[in-house]
Parts: sequence; structure tokens; C-alpha cells
Amino acid sequence: MRVVLLATLLFSATLAGCFEDIASVEDHGIPGGLTLACLRSDVSSLVIEIDYSTGNAPTSESIATLKSRLASVCDKPGGITVSSTATDFPHSGSWTADDVRASGHDTRETGPLTESGVLRWHIIFPAGKYTDESVLGVAVDASTIAIFQDSVDEAESFLGRPSRDDVEKAVMVHEFGHLLGLVNLVYDSPFSHEDSEHSGHSDNEDSVMYWAVETIGINQFISGDIPDDFDEDDRADLAGLADGSITAREQIHAS
Repeated sequence: MRVVLLATLLFSATLAGCFEDIASVEDHGIPGGLTLACLRSDVSSLVIEIDYSTGNAPTSESIATLKSRLASVCDKPGGITVSSTATDFPHSGSWTADDVRASGHDTRETGPLTESGVLRWHIIFPAGKYTDESVLGVAVDASTIAIFQDSVDEAESFLGRPSRDDVEKAVMVHEFGHLLGLVNLVYDSPFSHEDSEHSGHSDNEDSVMYWAVETIGINQFISGDIPDDFDEDDRADLAGLADGSITAREQIHAS
């Protein structure tokens, strides 16, 4: 796939939103803190809990794509299931990382490893936008993500490409990629694929972990498909983490 950019992407400052304040969430870990729990089979099942405000539910296609991408890298003999609930969030308007974290923890059914043999990851779709309005999604700890549908709607270009559905799908997989520790969040890759100007992201435009995928800059992709899958280097990193040939740091759960 060849991705053509409409113009030079000038959104390097937005990447702070993706990992803002993660050093302050020690009790809940950092993005990537449950990488091994997902990649390995000793935690046999993965449950993805979705809470959404009215009008902000993700599409069934986005959910199916996310399940497919996670199933291709996570060893879950008990399967991957998704539960979705319409939710009235206690917070509205502009969202900070702390707001996402607090609302996520208040609305989730249970903790990420409360049930034996089950990993639970939580994603919220609230009304409103992130404090940096160019950010479409954010991972705030080891198990909590937010996607801002108001911003996703605006990321659809005036030409109708990319579509809102394509944006949503890509951003969802991207943020869960951060929960998997991509890129170099909790490990050191033997492959040179981290963007030197956007830490925690791929330098490959064909990877879903490419930095612009989680920002309003995604609307610059006007030719070819928005990437919604991991590339070879991403998958090699995850395989190495799974088999132990790459060492994972800061794990909440280690098999």
C-alpha cells in the first residue's frame, strides 16, 4: 500500500496527549503494563468492556476489526469477548488524562485482573474532546483507553476520505496497540522502527502504529487505505515479547 499525504504533517506537539501523565498512574500501570497478560496464554481470556455516551457507540465493523487484530497476536484459548454499555459519564466537555482515568475506573465493571484467568481492558467513548483537540484517542494506563468521537467525526476530510468509519477503526486498533506496549513503551525493539520524532510510534506509514493515526492528521490520508493493522516489525516485537526473546519492563502481571 502506498499512502499519499495531502500536505506535510505538522502535529508533532499532539503526541504528548497520547501518554500524558502516565508517570502518575503507578497503581494502574502504564500503557504496556499488561502486555504479557494479553500476549500469553496463562491468562486465557480477554474481555473488552466498552462504555459509550449516547450517540457515540463504535460500529460493529470497528469492533470486529479490533477483535481480529488482537486475536492475531494475543494467545487467548478462552477467546476474546466484547461487551458494550450505554453510559452516563460523570464528566463532560474537555477531557484530560486524569478525567479519562477517573471516569474509566468509575464506570468499569471490575479491575483488569480481578477474575482468575481473565484480562479485562476498558475503552470509553465519551461526548466531548480531549484537552488537545487534535488527539482522537488516548491510552492513560495499562488497561484504559478513550476515543473521542466528536474529534473522529471532524477527522473525516472534506472529500469524504478517509471516512469516519475508517478513522474510528484505525484509532481503536492504534490505542490497543499501545496497551500491547507498541512501540518501545515497555521494551527495546531489536528493529529500528520507532519514529525518532514521535516516541512510542512507528515510522512506517503502513503501520497502524504510525503516529498520525491517533491525531487529526489522519485526514491527510487521501489515497490508499488508512492502516488498521500492525506491520511486520510490530508483529515481530509482539512475538518476541510473547516468547521471551524480548524483555518486557514494568509489567503488572508476568507469567
